[in-house]
Amino acid sequence: MPQHSNVVVLVLENTNYADVVGNPSMPYMNGLIAQGGLATNYTANVHPSLPNYFVLTTGQTITNSNDYPGPANVDNVVRQLAAAGKTWKAYAESLPSVGYLGGDRYPYVKRHNPFVYFTDVLDNAANAARVVPFSQFASDLGGGLPNYAFVMPNNIHNGHDCPAGQFQCTQNEKLATVDGWLRQNIGPLVDSAQFKANGLLIVTYDEDAGSGGPNGGRIATVLVGPKVRPGFQSTTAYQHESVLKLTMNTLGVRQVPGGATTAPSMSEFFVP
Repeated sequence: MPQHSNVVVLVLENTNYADVVGNPSMPYMNGLIAQGGLATNYTANVHPSLPNYFVLTTGQTITNSNDYPGPANVDNVVRQLAAAGKTWKAYAESLPSVGYLGGDRYPYVKRHNPFVYFTDVLDNAANAARVVPFSQFASDLGGGLPNYAFVMPNNIHNGHDCPAGQFQCTQNEKLATVDGWLRQNIGPLVDSAQFKANGLLIVTYDEDAGSGGPNGGRIATVLVGPKVRPGFQSTTAYQHESVLKLTMNTLGVRQVPGGATTAPSMSEFFVP
């Protein structure tokens, strides 16, 4: 597994694989797919949202409900990154303030932010201060991103809800809004000197749109970075534990939380 100085994990919402890959409503996303690597046999773990976010950060579902109140006192990325001396931030779009640990403030929703459930954050003011509004991402990109960044667009920009001001919309209108957000906000990351030197971007979805597929459904997961094999498409069966394992291993974190320890490695995506 190659080592990276910066990893950005970006999670989008409730979209089937077939609605993303090759969709002309998502030209920027498909440009990332062409530039990087695509997991073609990747399924989310379960429905609904929150347990998938927990798998991405703890290696276990913890709950089967979006209404889970917490707290979650389990091994997680915060604990292991700190133990390894790595820096981290959770960037949640529309979060009301730095360190906000409360409930929904639409279009921010708590169930898409696993960090605010962890006792490592709830009981530690310094860690809580690392849960920040996404508006900090651009300034941190200019001044140096943390080793690990977890990005959560709000419910208007993650594909969950209709574009702002619309009460009804098509799926492609949602996806076009997501694509525009990615181009505007993630484009500068991919084009930055810091990222081109030694960065890795992972874009995935929490679950599919409820198509009846296995587990949480087949979803698109894309890896982009200077060490990723360009245009590579994997047929290996992966779930969210593998992304968690990848993020820890590629940052040099030896202890991997939960079920991610035995998850399939994603090393095939990288140039030997």
